[in-house]
Amino acid sequence: MPKPKKGPTKAELTACHGQTMPDIIAPNLKVLFCGINPSLYSVAIGHHFGRPGNRFWPALYHAGFTPRLYDPSEDGTLPQLGYGITNMAPRATARADELSADEIKAGRQLLSAKIQKYKPQCLAFLGITAYRIAFAQPKAKVGPQPDWEGTQVWALPNPSGLNAHYQVTDLAEVYSWLIKA
Repeated sequence: MPKPKKGPTKAELTACHGQTMPDIIAPNLKVLFCGINPSLYSVAIGHHFGRPGNRFWPALYHAGFTPRLYDPSEDGTLPQLGYGITNMAPRATARADELSADEIKAGRQLLSAKIQKYKPQCLAFLGITAYRIAFAQPKAKVGPQPDWEGTQVWALPNPSGLNAHYQVTDLAEVYSWLIKA
């Protein structure tokens, strides 16, 4: 009996390099979460923060954003809760550090158009380093930032499994600051 497929093959992942992910977005969201860029794995499966080991979904649940632990395949249901997902840079890579500073800065312009069109109450950047680059704020700290485009802005830690500074409980605690604000 053949083993069930566990995830995308190496060839399937390689084929996703440079592709994009559609946003999960709607007008007047409570929070629009902004990742740095999509992973190859997420593009391959068609769902945001889909890579095993990414702590986005557990952090959302433990912080109180979702009523239960969501699977990445449920990302399209987030607008029903008042949340959405976009990315600073649209190009999928194996690691966010493959992006140039220019790509991140250009993503700010794309993001500005989305903010103006959809008007979320809050924009939550999931990656303090990308926020610092995009907004030329090299000393920005995790937490609330100056409003931008009439929208409240927060910089939060990146939930990638590569971010060893934060475990799920740490991420959930910091993410919950946004709910309590």
